[in-house]
Formats: sequence, C-alpha cells, structure tokens
Amino acid sequence: MAGDRRASLRIDMHVHTHASFDCLSDPFDVLETAVERGLDMLCITDHNEIDAALMLAERYPDRIIVGEEVKTAERVDVTGLFLTERIPAGTPARETCDRIHAQGGLVYVPHPFARGKGGSGRILLEIGDRVDVIEGFNARLHEQKMNERAVLWATNAEKPVGAGSDAHTLREIGRGWTYAPPFDGPASFVDALRRGRIDGDTSSRVVHLASTWAKVRKRLAGGVA
Repeated sequence: MAGDRRASLRIDMHVHTHASFDCLSDPFDVLETAVERGLDMLCITDHNEIDAALMLAERYPDRIIVGEEVKTAERVDVTGLFLTERIPAGTPARETCDRIHAQGGLVYVPHPFARGKGGSGRILLEIGDRVDVIEGFNARLHEQKMNERAVLWATNAEKPVGAGSDAHTLREIGRGWTYAPPFDGPASFVDALRRGRIDGDTSSRVVHLASTWAKVRKRLAGGVA
C-alpha cells in the first residue's frame, strides 16, 4: 500500500482539514505542505467526518490513510484508521471500536491521558481489549507526562505506538511523526509500527487560538468551511 519509496516511511498519524469543525486548512494545502516537509504519508483524522480523507485518498492512495476522530458517547475521542464509512458522533466507545473493526480498520486511541478529550486514561479501562494502536506522542500536548503515560500503557499492554502533530493549522503539520517500514494494509501497518519509532516537537500553545478562531469563523459563516 505504501509502496517502496523508502526503507522507512515518515508518517504524521494525526492531521485535520477544514472538514473538522475547528480547522480551516484546505485538504490539498495540507498534503502539499506535508510533502514539502518530507512526510511520506498522512492519516487524515477529521472530527466525526471522513469526506475530505476519502477525497484525498482517492487521488493520492499512496499518501493518505483515511481516519476519523470520533467523539464517543462518553465524550472521549477514539480514532479509526483505514475506514470506508463514517461513524456518527455520539456512538458509545465500545461500539465505535466494533464499527471500526467491522470495516477492517484499526482502533487508534489519540491523546489517551489528556484531560477532557482523552478522559485522563479512563477510556482505556473500557476499550483496552479492543485497542490496536496508542498515540504515544501528540504535538499539541504540552504536559509531556501525558505522552509518557500513553507510551507506558502501550508498553505494558504490548500495543504499538504512533505519533502525530494533531495539526489544525498548516504550520503544525509534521511536528509529530512515526518512522515505519513499508506496509500493505491494516494488519501490516500494525506490524510496521511495532518495528518503527516515534518522534516529534511540541507545538506552541498559540495553535489552540487558531482552533478557537476556526470555530468562531465557521459559526459566523453558518458552519460553512
């Protein structure tokens, strides 16, 4: 799937486009920026939407993994990777995982120990048996102990880790990344992550203001990106 362009692929596993309610980034600008920064692949993980990811994947199948960051009924985020169908917001977490697996996808838990959107780790008590991959580095987390706790949980649970920028602006793309060997499909991706490594640089706190502005602008425009 990823081809054999390099012995190791550099992947940002958590990126948003204007399909997310708190992002204004055009999908094509997102991909162009990623390529300029030396990224081989992106996981497009918009909030509760997959249209932009599907559109990019259709045009650039070797560059894009279709994902969705689902806000579950528990108000905690669970991400599906390699999706073909959207999962509605408000779906219970365990059902979200089952729907992801029913599509042949992977359950990827982003920022599991973040307060609020990560539930401070509580969601792992409910869906730990269904998790395929844990986000071990999120560039928008400014308390590194949250990333460290995620890596520790993954190690203890013998789960692979991934990393991503959680980019909601073009400036953030590539600030968190995963190095992994080429792969072919979801199961192969899990194996590639086990043999890969993660790295990244924490984004400025200012990026959160950009997300707030995106929300305000979309409300003023009636929800139109």
